[in-house]
Amino acid sequence: MRALEGVRILDFTHVQSGPTCTQLLAWFGADVIKVERPGTGDITRGQLQDIPKVDSLYFTMLNHNKRSITLDTKHPKGNEVLERLIGACDVLVENFAPGVLDRMGFPWERIQELNPRMIYASIKGFGPGPYEDCKVYENVAQCAGGSASTTGFDDGPPLVTGAQIGDSGTGLHLALGIVAALYQRGRTGRGQKVLAAMQDGVLNLCRVKLRDQQRLKAGPLTEYSQYGQNIPFGDTVPRAGNDSGGGQPGWILKCKGWETDPNAYIYFITQAPVWEKICDVIGEPEWKSHPDYATPKARLPRLKAIFDRIQQWTMTKTKFEAMEILNRDDIPCGPILSMKELAEDQSLRATGTVVEVDHPTRGKYLTVGNPIKLSASPADVKRSPLLGEHTDEILRDVLGYSGDEIATIREATQPAQKRVAAE
Repeated sequence: MRALEGVRILDFTHVQSGPTCTQLLAWFGADVIKVERPGTGDITRGQLQDIPKVDSLYFTMLNHNKRSITLDTKHPKGNEVLERLIGACDVLVENFAPGVLDRMGFPWERIQELNPRMIYASIKGFGPGPYEDCKVYENVAQCAGGSASTTGFDDGPPLVTGAQIGDSGTGLHLALGIVAALYQRGRTGRGQKVLAAMQDGVLNLCRVKLRDQQRLKAGPLTEYSQYGQNIPFGDTVPRAGNDSGGGQPGWILKCKGWETDPNAYIYFITQAPVWEKICDVIGEPEWKSHPDYATPKARLPRLKAIFDRIQQWTMTKTKFEAMEILNRDDIPCGPILSMKELAEDQSLRATGTVVEVDHPTRGKYLTVGNPIKLSASPADVKRSPLLGEHTDEILRDVLGYSGDEIATIREATQPAQKRVAAE
């Protein structure tokens, strides 16, 4: 039995943030019914296509283990089906612009009438306030949530990160909120609303920078490398380059082959308990007792010079050779791994973190698997659904429609499919 087996999710999400949430719930065993527009479906089916007329990797990698039903909700028959789906599901998840479901005739009050146990989960760009009606995408969320202002180097502009902390990060937050609401419903019998705003999710992931904003009142942030370079601090948290962000200074250093390989680097942390071992490895044994280097406090103003010396050593080793040597002495470090290296990593495939999936029109492709491993709930990754692939199955098995009724519903949505195709 899988962890969320028996939970049925009505998935009104699209693009990335919402599908990340519902895919995670599907991996844990929930029955996720993805509602899509006839003819087009989720917009990402056609975005960034690498094979003509085949669902894009953008779509397939965000919609595993789901079932797809096409539904023209503007038609009375489609509206009727939606009402019955709300009554038959445990959770409704949406990431529409504010007010879309209300305009469809399904405000929270109506949903409660149809199903008092329903959990209504939403992703929005901003929470209540002056920006709540604004459209938000990944990079906008990173900028508004504090990530971009604290990312990059102190002499350059703000930067967004390649990790999708705005979209996928908020989807993960919402999934946790849904599971918590399901747990509470088990005791109260009542549903509730769950909201995850992208700005809030990004700020939550940037909490250490909010910590540092408050620490600035007490003086310079001595663990930031700019402190040792005598670069003054302003009144807000600066961009800190590759500083570790914690009490153990770290930096990205060049390794052998960096001239031709853009990922021939390693992240090196000068952890205090292994400082003497670091000195031995890099050939500076006198630093163990030298007053300029012997204590963490003494080292702080000299971090740039220290990392420059360590880099002289790392440049004589490949990142994997350096990893092997440093880990013998428990010196914390990590190679900069490219997407190609991760895709080819057999250990990640063995754990299900990277999975090869077979698709009826695309063929085999790589995707991420469930990053959360439950010992008693295996998360098998199944391919994403074709558009409307499970419409008849859901109408029949979930909602109890007869064959004639299903045919009538299909006929009612056919004009919408033709209109979309013509457009």
